[in-house]
Amino acid sequence: MTFRTRVIAATVAAAAIAVILACFASYFTTRSALFHSVDESLIEASEQTPNPHYDYRPVGSYSEIVLPNGQTLPSSNVPVDAAIMSVAKGKSKRVIRTVSFDGQDYRELIAPLPANSVVACSTGVCQISTTSAQLYIVDITGEVTELSHLVATLMLVAAGGLLLALALGFFLARQALHPLVEVTNEIETVATTNDLQYRLKEGDEDELGRLRRVFNRLLHTVESSQTLQRQLVLDASHELRTPLTSLRTNAQVLSRADELSPVELRQITDDMVTQVDELAALVSDLGELARGERSEGELEVLRLDDAIDECVETARTYARIRDITIDVDVETSRVRARHDRLNRAISNLLTNAVKFTPVGGTIAVRSAHGTVSVADSGPGISDDDRPFVFDRFWRSPSARSLPGSGLGLSIVAQVVAEIDGTVSVERDPALGGARVTIELPEVLD
Repeated sequence: MTFRTRVIAATVAAAAIAVILACFASYFTTRSALFHSVDESLIEASEQTPNPHYDYRPVGSYSEIVLPNGQTLPSSNVPVDAAIMSVAKGKSKRVIRTVSFDGQDYRELIAPLPANSVVACSTGVCQISTTSAQLYIVDITGEVTELSHLVATLMLVAAGGLLLALALGFFLARQALHPLVEVTNEIETVATTNDLQYRLKEGDEDELGRLRRVFNRLLHTVESSQTLQRQLVLDASHELRTPLTSLRTNAQVLSRADELSPVELRQITDDMVTQVDELAALVSDLGELARGERSEGELEVLRLDDAIDECVETARTYARIRDITIDVDVETSRVRARHDRLNRAISNLLTNAVKFTPVGGTIAVRSAHGTVSVADSGPGISDDDRPFVFDRFWRSPSARSLPGSGLGLSIVAQVVAEIDGTVSVERDPALGGARVTIELPEVLD
């Protein structure tokens, strides 16, 4: 079932329910008003004082007495059934009902009379020694006929209302869904042309306008993501070209190995191993960035000081080769993160610091209240370069001769962003080099 059909069906159903309820209410209100008026007149007649001059001739309404043996005074053709006999024998209370006989409809009131009641009769006033029932009957054939005509009229009105509702349903569905059809056509155009720069007209401040704005934001997000992906591929291809070219050159030189000395062969082999290591590191970093802004897995509460100690132990292995001292001063704090991603971010900071710290230099690691700072005694980062340090594949002119892909700090920024933290870089006043600071929301006990 299409959405248009559901709208039409809902409109017709709502109108049908309203029309049917209105018809039922009209019928029962009219019926109640008619019968109430008749019942009031019957009750009023039953409460009158007996009159010896009472006329028993049936003129639209009349009354009679029913004795416990079924005899009627005066005799009539009114059927005496179990309900009348029960009242006549004193077993039931007053009854008001509708009866039919001789092809006519009547409203009948059956009033109980106690023993020794005085009633009007043809000879004057009579006293009845036993319990009995007095019937008050009025002809309502005309009213019933009018109610039948009312039912027929209401059925015609209901049928007309449903037809009108169906026509209005088609009209309203067409008018209401027309803007939605336009939006759908525009979205189909984007899907067909793959033009992510296309933007829908935002329209009014209504639900459709909100849908247009949300879809425009989605297009902007997809376009930005696609642009970043293309840029990543271009940057990665550029970075891969240099080590691959070097490998190709060294491989060509190795084809003339019999012309090279052992020292030259060893140098070429070492260069190729270094270039392969650079390629492996670059591929690993690209895989890390390919995870996107949100990594998989649940966050957990981790001790930040434990993660720092673990990463520092690994970094000291490389720092000893260059006689670099790593000074650590951390306090216990807890953050919500993923263990592998948090360790990767801290390790990247330490690796970066070791790379730029001169032989015999110092690295200072400080941590408290969810904050980690890594400072070094290297050359630092100039004010002009500082806005670009977290960009992918960016390396300062002074660092382009050093190994690395320029992705380390980009991965740090990505990891920190996914756990709602911040990262900044500045010059450390004590050591003189760069100081990178990570601030994460602390989890309090």
